Amino acid sequence: MSEAPYALRGRVVTNSSIIVDGAVVIDGEAITWVGEATDAAAAGWGEQVVQAVSPTDGRYLLPGLVDVHCHGGGGASFPDASNEAEVMTAVMEHRRHGTTTMVASLVTASPEVLRRQAMLLAEVCEDGELAGIHFEGPFVSEGHCGAQNPEFIQAPNPALTRELMIVTRGYTVTMTLAPEKRRASGSGSVTEALIDNGALPSFGHTSTDAAQMREALRDARERLALNPMRRSPRATITHLFNGMEPPHHRDPGPIYEAIADAAGGGVILELIGDGVHVSPDTVRAVYEIVGRDSVVLVTDAMAAAGMADGQYLLGSLDVTVDEGQARLTGGTSLAGGTAHLLDVVRTTWQGGVPLVDAVFMATKQGARIIGDEYLGDLAPGMWADIVVVDEDLQPMSVYRRGTQV
Repeated sequence: MSEAPYALRGRVVTNSSIIVDGAVVIDGEAITWVGEATDAAAAGWGEQVVQAVSPTDGRYLLPGLVDVHCHGGGGASFPDASNEAEVMTAVMEHRRHGTTTMVASLVTASPEVLRRQAMLLAEVCEDGELAGIHFEGPFVSEGHCGAQNPEFIQAPNPALTRELMIVTRGYTVTMTLAPEKRRASGSGSVTEALIDNGALPSFGHTSTDAAQMREALRDARERLALNPMRRSPRATITHLFNGMEPPHHRDPGPIYEAIADAAGGGVILELIGDGVHVSPDTVRAVYEIVGRDSVVLVTDAMAAAGMADGQYLLGSLDVTVDEGQARLTGGTSLAGGTAHLLDVVRTTWQGGVPLVDAVFMATKQGARIIGDEYLGDLAPGMWADIVVVDEDLQPMSVYRRGTQV
């Protein structure tokens, strides 16, 4: 923690605008003032702003990025970590590149492995280094399992779900499940168990048809509306387009329903905007259809993020990374991403989405899903999580809770 207030200067990207000659004043772990540098003296922060480096390099100040779907990085994997040090290797790989808040994602595995890994991740959450946990499975579709091991896929099990909620001590943020399966939705379902315990259903890795998806989204929306203890009023879609059937006008499948629901203020759509999983043009089109309030940018990163090409592990499956693309060894299925969330923001911005909105979808949206109102913007009273980047959005320095990483 800083001993005295200090300021950072640059082009300040807030949720609503870019302050061209802006300053952010940090006092302890929080932001205390944001505005035009020329207004700092009148606000009582003139000395701090004068002492700050006066940038001439076009740098931006962004809110700390928030990734709600990430399996690892730096050679370490959340599904495979055996201790907190390995978990922190992955956390720090992304933190150094601007992701100051992260939800750790597991993959489909046996109940024993899920319990073990969930307990480990909950300890790191308790330490304040992770914001929560995402279970990607095990209640997913065999037909669209992607890099989920089909050996451990099982039917939706509300009892196991409630057990995992206990093990994670309230740190479960989301769970991916296929809505077409019996007991995925409705009374006595996994969706009910998640929402009752402060977590969110995230529909994906699915072979569902349009009607089943529509009904699952309606059920989740109504249950969340009735629950005063909800983490967020909106369920999510796990990486839209990936892990589900592409739409056809005579056999539409789930994607149109997800987009329609999101456009009406229902579900929030995850998009892996890394230029590999989804075309930047697709990201831009979805953004233009549903608006920034219904999209969250994620990485789906695995252990190879920040690492060289080679052989890696994702849960119990072998992964080969070639030219930065991770695929199941000997197969064609993508097996997570290798980008940092800042790379996703850059690719989305270069693809035609305004910078303010691209940043919003990688900051405030994730904060809303987690349920933390003090994350995701550069404004007084918010956590002092700040990423300083150059004019090409390459990282220069990162601050978390006011301390440089």
